[in-house]
Amino acid sequence: MNLPKRKQIRLPAYDYSTPGAYFVTVCTADRRCILSTISVGAAISRPPTDELVQLTTYGKIVELAISNIPECYPQISVDNYVIMPNHVHLLLQINTDESGRLIAAPTLSTVIGQMKRWASKRAGEGLWQKSFHEHVIRNDEDYSAIWEYIDTNPVKWTLDRYFVDAERIG
Repeated sequence: MNLPKRKQIRLPAYDYSTPGAYFVTVCTADRRCILSTISVGAAISRPPTDELVQLTTYGKIVELAISNIPECYPQISVDNYVIMPNHVHLLLQINTDESGRLIAAPTLSTVIGQMKRWASKRAGEGLWQKSFHEHVIRNDEDYSAIWEYIDTNPVKWTLDRYFVDAERIG
């Protein structure tokens, strides 16, 4: 039987443990809206408030998993994130030491895989689709645009490519 080949989504020959900033999107399995609810039409605040993005029980588990990333991997910082109903956006930084020297760091796949496993184990079920989308941030302008995208994503929920109407929630 010929199975379809998965599209290669990583940059060939790129070392994803290289210090720098990365934008990551992780989607729930079947894009189920199980992580949060968005109050459509609410005013934006920075960062999004509880009135705008209300986390479900699963969303609170995911938030804890995100906060654990720097605890498990001290060379990784979570600069910004948002937990949407069926996906999560993360702005991660792989850091150097105070002298600018490289620190042995895990790959981005290791970090995201660990976060996904931890959250699924705490939830008692698989929460995630296979793999994740990443973007290597190339400069300050790119970083600022992604920061803005994360902050404004909840107010643009109904325009989001991952938007699912209320009938498919859960």
